[in-house]
Amino acid sequence: MLFSSIPFLYFFLPCVLVLYFAVPKCLKNGVLMLVSLFFYAWGEPKYVFLMAATIIIGYVTGILIEKFKGKALSKAFLAVSVIVDLGFLAYFKYADFFISNFNAATGLSLPLLRIALPIGISFYTFQILSYSIDVYRGDVPAQKNPINLAAYVTMFPQLIAGPIVRYSDIAKQLENRTHSFEKISEGIRRFVLGLAKKILIANTLGELCDVFRSTNEKAVLYYWLYAVAFALHIYFDFSGYSDMAIGLGKIFGFDFLENFNYPFISSTVTEFWRRWHMSLGSWFRDYVYIPLGGNRVSKAKWFFNIFVVWLLTGFWHGAAWNFIVWGLFFAVLLVLEKLFLKKFLEKTKIIKRIYIALAVLVSFVIFNATDMAEAIEYVGAMFGAGNMPIVNAEMFYYLKSYAVVLVLAAVGSTPVVKTAAMRLYNGKNTGRVMNVLEPVVLVGLLIVMTAYLVDGSFNPFLYFRF
Repeated sequence: MLFSSIPFLYFFLPCVLVLYFAVPKCLKNGVLMLVSLFFYAWGEPKYVFLMAATIIIGYVTGILIEKFKGKALSKAFLAVSVIVDLGFLAYFKYADFFISNFNAATGLSLPLLRIALPIGISFYTFQILSYSIDVYRGDVPAQKNPINLAAYVTMFPQLIAGPIVRYSDIAKQLENRTHSFEKISEGIRRFVLGLAKKILIANTLGELCDVFRSTNEKAVLYYWLYAVAFALHIYFDFSGYSDMAIGLGKIFGFDFLENFNYPFISSTVTEFWRRWHMSLGSWFRDYVYIPLGGNRVSKAKWFFNIFVVWLLTGFWHGAAWNFIVWGLFFAVLLVLEKLFLKKFLEKTKIIKRIYIALAVLVSFVIFNATDMAEAIEYVGAMFGAGNMPIVNAEMFYYLKSYAVVLVLAAVGSTPVVKTAAMRLYNGKNTGRVMNVLEPVVLVGLLIVMTAYLVDGSFNPFLYFRF
């Protein structure tokens, strides 16, 4: 079930809110767990059992890890949790990738399993892993109430496309959280604005990307227009979903950590990845990079650690070589920045902006390619390969047609709008006006977006496939 759908907005969510706030505090987590399982079963009924098995294994191993703390059995039960969780992920997400590459390397023709990918498995697997590892480290106590743990794993606001919420961040909130009109209103505002980012901007930019990919009339600058459109498309799509998840979390009393912080204003790749998909970056930092030794090792081992992390980051996004190359592309740039490039860029103003723009645009073209052959073709075409014109009439037509949304997206991807809004809210004469105007604007946006949904086509979130 999509957040950006009529069934969710006008049937599921209102019913859930009535039920959730009608029951006493002791039953709220149980209600949240049940409605979240229903939400997941709406699109993936058979894989609810896979999720349930994962939760049961995580619950049992968590208690046993804590019970035998300091003993070899504790590490053994952690290994069981990690192997089972990663085993499920490997089987459902990567089995055909390994089989097809094995066939290519050996000349054999082993049949592919053709297993459907359970929605959100990459996200909830990492959440359960963080729980098990944190219990082993002693950072959090094992959760004795299975309903609370299940509510954490299945929580529908962030279940299928993040942000990756760590158990340690909301453990106390599972036991005791506050609900207030102020927090609910903040959550509603965040949800509606996230929905607007998805429907009004991301979906429109997605149309431009689809137009480009389907045409035979391509030109060099048309490839660049596509690269810009897709970079903005994935940003507004994914950050919009994160905004909705964070907003829904606040409505139910939870405070999820931010997942984006205006990444396109970065001046280096290092900074970009501190601002983009922050929950994933911090997860790999704390559970892979630092345990490998981080930067407190020899320079060769340090760079090796970076490559391992980014190989895994790319592979986490999808079972295809273009995702692996995408991750290693960033690893190379990060290593170069740590060697000398970052110091050089800090001394420049224009060059560092050109550098980050090129790095991000090229990376997302690789990311969105259907395979490595297409990735090479598209990146090559951006730099003049392929004997094609620099511009053509079709490019100008679509540039003109989508100019407004491209400008709105470019401005909206910076802190300019938020800064202006905060000044108005804090102004002596404008604060009251903004407080009256805000609900009117939000209701107006919801009406407009409802019209889009009634008249529109199915357009899932990009990160559903990861």
